Amino acid sequence: MKVLLIRPMPDRESIGLQSFMICEPLELEYVAAYLEQHGHEVTILDMILERDSLPRLLRIHAPDVVGLTGYINHVGVVKHYARMVKEHDERSWVVVGGVHAEVEPEIFEDEHVDFILHVNALDSMRALLDQLGHGRQHVRESVPGVWNGPGKPYAIDTSFAYPFPDRSKTLRYRKHYNYIFHDKCATLKTSFGCTFDCDFCFCTRITRGKYFERDISEVVDEIETIAEQNIFIVDDNFLFNRRRVEAFCRLLEERKIDKKFILFGRADFIAHHEELIERLRKVGLHAVFVGIESMRQKDLEALNKRTRVDVNERAIRILERNSIECYSGIVLGPDWTEEDFEDLTRWLNGFEHPIVNIQPVTPMPRTPLYDRMRDIVRVPREEHARYDMAHLLWQPEHLSVRRYYWLILRTYYRTMASLRGQFYILRRYGPTSYLRVFRGMVHITGQYLTLCARGRL
Repeated sequence: MKVLLIRPMPDRESIGLQSFMICEPLELEYVAAYLEQHGHEVTILDMILERDSLPRLLRIHAPDVVGLTGYINHVGVVKHYARMVKEHDERSWVVVGGVHAEVEPEIFEDEHVDFILHVNALDSMRALLDQLGHGRQHVRESVPGVWNGPGKPYAIDTSFAYPFPDRSKTLRYRKHYNYIFHDKCATLKTSFGCTFDCDFCFCTRITRGKYFERDISEVVDEIETIAEQNIFIVDDNFLFNRRRVEAFCRLLEERKIDKKFILFGRADFIAHHEELIERLRKVGLHAVFVGIESMRQKDLEALNKRTRVDVNERAIRILERNSIECYSGIVLGPDWTEEDFEDLTRWLNGFEHPIVNIQPVTPMPRTPLYDRMRDIVRVPREEHARYDMAHLLWQPEHLSVRRYYWLILRTYYRTMASLRGQFYILRRYGPTSYLRVFRGMVHITGQYLTLCARGRL
């Protein structure tokens, strides 16, 4: 069968991270590799980077099956794409997958969507294609991972015996894939889920609390096939299993692999394993995204983060001593005051080069935080584009909406986007990366100023 896999362009209402980063659609590259192994013809379209319209691309490719992926803020766009597919050819089958479909599949139910991949997406997609001849209802009932309502049992398979993602399918886009300051950046997945259970985190809901890892030697085999110098390891938490991280370092050393790595890691692991962090730097670790979350201890406790402010500070200092970039994630709550924003600015500027993502806390469906905050969320669920980790979904307790957005923007410009911060980025990463990030900063500044002018949820 001819299968067309599509990564959508986010809604214009969303404050999109693609202003700073466009990662390759790794999940679609996995699907492509697996389906072609079983005899199907697969094409990937990245609509973030495509210049042609979707209707024209549908005419060019004439697919039998169209697969769509997306996050919560893509729900409206995915349904719009599904309608365009059916308008092009009502015989084309539309399949929706992705991380949000795995947690909240019912939100994608639509007259133009034939199938939703709820669990075990790769095997479910292959089985779905094999059984299409029996019709829609048969597939929904008989393929274990295809959504057919809450009454059907869905069991997650924690094995991962699949071919490497087929990165040749995105060859025409690859020069545009980047992560913040790292141009031409590939992505790599080595584990699934997380052993922690922070109340705000959506990741553990995707795997129903399960955690499983790929064999680390196989991971390094895949690294040897990647052309890009920069590799972003997109595990929810790569810094968990010390022995596995040591084996990762050893294999890179033995094979003399020269790459630059960016990854997610918890502060407590960094704080307690400085020698291992030093070793990681020597094998190419360039940056770590650390979920600092807050400089207020009460926030960390409320989010069930299971760490302390002093541990976070120690981790940042260890990364600084090793010339490893620390990307800090900060979550803002409804009770924040102007003084809290001032304290945050002073705290961040106490570090050498604060590079930070500041976002209002977004209670994601099916998380404990959502259950607690449900009553104060004022943005309807149907306004999917605003569930982007940047919009306010609730009324601040001590500030107006306009002032809250302004203080977020001001904090950026007094920390990482200050003149000192911009000169640092220019010196460390060069003019090409600096200009790309600067353009993204200008774009998002415009979006925040629009929200300030609007002055309402």
